[in-house]
Amino acid sequence: MRVLTLTVATAVFLLGGVVGFRLLTASTGDAVEAAPTCRNEVITAGNPIDSNVITVNVFNASSRSGLANRALIELQANGFRGGQIGNSDSAAAPRRVAILTDTPDDPRVALVAAQFKDKVEYAAPDITVEDGIIVVVGDRYRGLKTGAATSTTSATDMTVCVPVVPLA
Repeated sequence: MRVLTLTVATAVFLLGGVVGFRLLTASTGDAVEAAPTCRNEVITAGNPIDSNVITVNVFNASSRSGLANRALIELQANGFRGGQIGNSDSAAAPRRVAILTDTPDDPRVALVAAQFKDKVEYAAPDITVEDGIIVVVGDRYRGLKTGAATSTTSATDMTVCVPVVPLA
């Protein structure tokens, strides 16, 4: 009986090793092209801009670990699209929160700024991101306002990236 048990166990082990090796070394097949996550759409002046078409990138300029991630999670809970997070390489070192922008009067920037409990500082952007609003949080960052507005009105025509829901 022992010999039979050892033989079966050895066979299962060898079969598992062969199958595992084949899976490990198998080709992944044809590369699947990534589908776009959003499509560009023009919002004309006077129409609403919702938070779900605004991408926010949050960078941590504080000594508090994970602060950018927590801030982005809070912004996403208010409907904003999550962008990049990480430690800040910016020369801007806000005590609380800063938005890096050349256009602080942009309604998208104003909507993001309206989310914070703290007074928002503005500085010229010196961090490169693919898209969206750049937020830098500092050591005294206190979080978001409760019940902050999640939409605003466009003062000018602007192009935004509207999320695409894939129909699988």
